[in-house]
Amino acid sequence: MARFKAQDPDFVAAVRESFDSLTLMRTVGARLLTVVPGEVEVDMPFRDDLTQHHGFLAAGVLTAIADVACGYAAMSLMPPGASVLTIEYKVNFLSPAEGERMLARGRVIRPGRTVTVCAGDVLAIVARTEKLVATMLATMATVNP
Repeated sequence: MARFKAQDPDFVAAVRESFDSLTLMRTVGARLLTVVPGEVEVDMPFRDDLTQHHGFLAAGVLTAIADVACGYAAMSLMPPGASVLTIEYKVNFLSPAEGERMLARGRVIRPGRTVTVCAGDVLAIVARTEKLVATMLATMATVNP
């Protein structure tokens, strides 16, 4: 796995502050766990009120936490004051999303000055077992202050 160097010495604080401002993440109960250069983890409890008609976590919710994890993985490599916007993503849903919680892991594949490519996985957690339920490939645009 590639290791990256952050351009912003305060990248962890910047990512956490931005994440804390996301109303959607508060609404679904998501928490930002790990923040290292080029990698982010977002955790969310399974909730019945976020399921679809078969009782599995809705695809839109899975996509949201994967997108956020990828976006903050990209932002962790941005210069001070810069942020990112998602410009494209593709998601494959691999297995029904059910479990105690969901864990989205976003990572940078290729950083760039204006465009960064990321990958994300969403895992369903039951006890200590992880099951891959979705995988994302995302493209992020740099937004300078």
